[in-house]
Amino acid sequence: MNIRYRVTLTQQERDELATLLSGGRQAVRKLKRAQILLAADAGVGDEEIAASVGVGGSTVYRIKRRFVEGNLELALSEEPRPGAERKLTGKEEALLVATACANPPPGRARWTLNLLAGEMVKLTAHESLSRETVRRRLAEADLKPRRRKMWCIPQVDADYVARMEDVLDLYAEAPDPKRPVVCFDESPIQLIAEARLPIPPEPGRIERYDCEYRRNGTANLFVFADANRPWRKVKVTERRTAVDFAICMRELADIHYPKAERIRVVLDNLSTHSVGAFYQAFPAEEARRLLRRIEFHYVPKHASWLNMVEIEIGVLAGQCLDRRIESYPRLIAEVAAWEKQRNAARARINWSFTTEKARAKMGRAYPRPTNLKRPQRVKTSVPRY
Repeated sequence: MNIRYRVTLTQQERDELATLLSGGRQAVRKLKRAQILLAADAGVGDEEIAASVGVGGSTVYRIKRRFVEGNLELALSEEPRPGAERKLTGKEEALLVATACANPPPGRARWTLNLLAGEMVKLTAHESLSRETVRRRLAEADLKPRRRKMWCIPQVDADYVARMEDVLDLYAEAPDPKRPVVCFDESPIQLIAEARLPIPPEPGRIERYDCEYRRNGTANLFVFADANRPWRKVKVTERRTAVDFAICMRELADIHYPKAERIRVVLDNLSTHSVGAFYQAFPAEEARRLLRRIEFHYVPKHASWLNMVEIEIGVLAGQCLDRRIESYPRLIAEVAAWEKQRNAARARINWSFTTEKARAKMGRAYPRPTNLKRPQRVKTSVPRY
């Protein structure tokens, strides 16, 4: 075998095979073929190659033959394998994909493999069609009718872009203790008690809890996060009215940032998040005093991802709130413990999205400026005397 098929690689082919083996996700068969070619080029015998790569001697011989008679691409690719013909023609596969993307039949929430197989029997001349055939054809099209994803499509208009770039420019500014940037949001939570005591975990058995529970009302979390330093504050309240919002902002200004000249607050467009809330909660003199020190910067509608505190709320939900908490006092204690630990760990958000990246990534969605026509100059002739 070695006498007839001798592998000699060029330097470019060696580099290509080395790159293939060093990085990226590739099929195992392809990686083994690359190892066989490199070993054969180095003069290693077939039996030794087969033992080190973990293949049979016939595989080594076949790869070398395909390289010598063909080229590197042919040696790395799959040979056509014998098998049954595809049951669906190209047009029928396109019909299957179109059917899976259409609305399901009346009375059904979504398409299933059995429903699609039955529908294809009705639409084509096939007497039967297995669900496995349907599954494979849909997998080739990367189509999963059983799955759905909810998302929000924002309207990227001039107001959206203006607010987005305003917030991103705030994040990009150098930290200034006199003018801090604080992100704010709120999150409701249910107070849920166990109907029966959970069974604690033991070796070989996970914790078990009853599916029934008791609702003990709701609470609200006001969450602050400094954009430039590892600090966050979570305040638990029973409600989230405009008065509660104003009181929370006064604590931010007078307790947490008493020396700041101007506090820039990034928040969403909830109806209670307004300057009018200060006049509902305090006398006019007090409301005006606070508003001279607090400046609101609103994120665009349907763009809560621009608010850093959303990341902090996600961490809070995953590390602390992902369980049943039955009472208001316990919620206050648990949130305070989480806040103390996270501040002590000096955890902070590493924000990397900038205005320049937004323009590069979302440039097509930016509104096009209106071309203003310049006034035409009218030539006038001045008579000479």
